[in-house]
This record gives sequence, structure tokens and C-alpha cells, in this order.
Amino acid sequence: MRAVIIGNGDIHNYEYIKTKLRKDDFIICADGGLRHISPLGVFPDIAIGDFDSSTKDETVKTYEYPTHKDFTDGELAVNYALENGYNEIMLLAMTGKRLDHTLTNLFQLTKGNNICLIDDNNEIHLLRNSVTLKGLKGKTMSLIPIFSNLTEVYLTGTLYPLKGETLYFGEGRGNSNIITEDVCTISAKDGVGLIFINNGE
Repeated sequence: MRAVIIGNGDIHNYEYIKTKLRKDDFIICADGGLRHISPLGVFPDIAIGDFDSSTKDETVKTYEYPTHKDFTDGELAVNYALENGYNEIMLLAMTGKRLDHTLTNLFQLTKGNNICLIDDNNEIHLLRNSVTLKGLKGKTMSLIPIFSNLTEVYLTGTLYPLKGETLYFGEGRGNSNIITEDVCTISAKDGVGLIFINNGE
């Protein structure tokens, strides 16, 4: 089963986000994420946070933390999911006006091998070793190194393939590629990257 974590970030296109949900998802609301449950038509299995951004719902099982803590509510939710055996995690409403929180939430993808972040415009995955993408022909895709360079990068099924080349940290060579095949493969010998897939809207 998959854990879906709903944060306090922005959702404008609820109908699009609804298409990403499954009936058997385990729904975790990170504090202010509770404001999204009615438009999404879901009911949370648990809520986690210090509840400085929302009012606790007494009908929801709640894990409350002090306001003065070392982790964001989103981090607490991701840690809970991992500690409870959820190997597949989807993050929703984790981007928005607070770029500091957005960046922290993007880095949550480094905590597992099957964590993705989805917002109105992007689907974001972590590249560590290799990733295979299916059914995304025609989508715009960017590969961004984080922390350090990506070395010996192989990229197939795209308009601009790579064959054992280096993508340098801080440079934008991996931006705005186009997926041209039903199957796209991405691999790197060393380094970690973020794969951004634009939903085309």
C-alpha cells in the first residue's frame, strides 16, 4: 500500500491531483494539509504536526508535536510513513510560496527509492543509479544534479540523449528535454539528481 502525504502547500487544480490518488492510499495530513481534504474528496487516516496552521479534527487520529521542534511537519509525516513500512510515498501540496519549505520537501525524496512529489505542474522523482519512465511520451523532462555532479549519465528515449556524459552541479544542461518514446531510461554511475516531468498544462 502507498502512503500519500498532503502538506500545507498550494493545490489549484484539484481535479488533476485527484487523478493521482488510489482508493487504497494511506492518507497522512501534515498539519495545514487538512484544508485540502474536502476539495480532494478524501479522509485522512492520520494527521501529524504542531497544528499551528490548522485546527485539529477530533475525528482524525492525531500525532501532535510541540511548535518548537527540529523537523517540519512534512518531514515528520515522511518519517512516519517510512518507519511504518510504506516503501512507496507520494507527496502532495508540498510546493508553494515558501521556497524554504519547498526545497526541504524536495530533499525528502532522498530518503527512499520510491518517493515522488506531485503538484499542479510537475511530477518529480529522484535519480539514484537508474530510473525507467513509462507512458510519458511528449512530456518535457529535466534532469537536475543535486549535491554534486552526475557522472556517466545515460539517457535514452528523449530528444537529446546522453551517452556516458557528465551533468555538472549548478549548470542547466539537463533542462527541458523531451521524452520521445514510450519508455525512457535514465542512469548515472555517481551522483544524485531530480527528474522533473512537466504535466504540459
